[in-house]
Amino acid sequence: MIHDEPIDDPEDEPEAAATRAAAASRSTWVSVALNTALAAVQVAIGLLSKSQGLVADGIHSLSDLVADFIVLIASHHSRRGADDDHPYGHQRFETAASLALGGILLLVGIGMLWSAFGKLETPGAVARVHTIALWVALGALVAKESLFRYLLNAAKRVKSGLLVANAWHARSDAASSLVVAVGIVGNLSGYPLLDPIAALIVGLLVAKMGWTFGWRALHELMDRSADAAEVEAIRGTLMQTPGVKNVHDLRTRKMGDLIVVDAHLEVDADLTVEAGHDIAVDARARVLQRHRVLNLMTHVDPYRRPDLDHAAVGARGSAI
Repeated sequence: MIHDEPIDDPEDEPEAAATRAAAASRSTWVSVALNTALAAVQVAIGLLSKSQGLVADGIHSLSDLVADFIVLIASHHSRRGADDDHPYGHQRFETAASLALGGILLLVGIGMLWSAFGKLETPGAVARVHTIALWVALGALVAKESLFRYLLNAAKRVKSGLLVANAWHARSDAASSLVVAVGIVGNLSGYPLLDPIAALIVGLLVAKMGWTFGWRALHELMDRSADAAEVEAIRGTLMQTPGVKNVHDLRTRKMGDLIVVDAHLEVDADLTVEAGHDIAVDARARVLQRHRVLNLMTHVDPYRRPDLDHAAVGARGSAI
């Protein structure tokens, strides 16, 4: 199961990009080392002990290696600054990487399902597994749960959505190892079909997670807004700015782990252009300081006066 863990307090200023990148790299290399060892042991022992569930879990660990390298590449590229072709920076590289990760997991899950269904169609060919497979599955369960807790703590510390996704991926690995262990116990107890059934469940878990990650990333690439609580927190900061009488047309869109915001600020209609501009500058500075906002584009409107912007848009719509 995937959980939407809160990874930041909107009132906290984000850590420096270099610090986030270093922490993400360090935690991901820990995951690489662990998954390399687990994949090798699980696949080797799974083949020797004739446990399809353990082999499936090993392939799952192998897919984690691919996910880890995607995280490393994305973390490297997403911290590049703005340029002529990317005026808002490269933060969405992480979102694109999450989409790729989701696609890989979906394909791996479908492959596991295909293999498990093949075994279930020929139940007589399912062999009794060796006891060592159970010990390897239990060891993998402990290792993956420990990795999950380590990665999630790192993700919260550096405020990285991609690391959160990778952490919950590790938690799904722990769940799959638990399922595999139960299947192996069933096989050893005289119910041989429980081992391929465990492999089937692991395949479903992997495929579901891949679909969820991919679907979420796809929405963000289509300018999905920030969650309602974060939007209201930004609105509150704007309303607390001296001189701002009201806020409307507050719109947000995700840019990797950051947010791009547009807002109309209503100020006293009798103010000079310079005074209204100063209020907008102050409001922008407050939002950038308190929230994980990449940029805030403001538009100043006179308070309690007709909003001619909307009238103009309506007139264009009628003409069309």
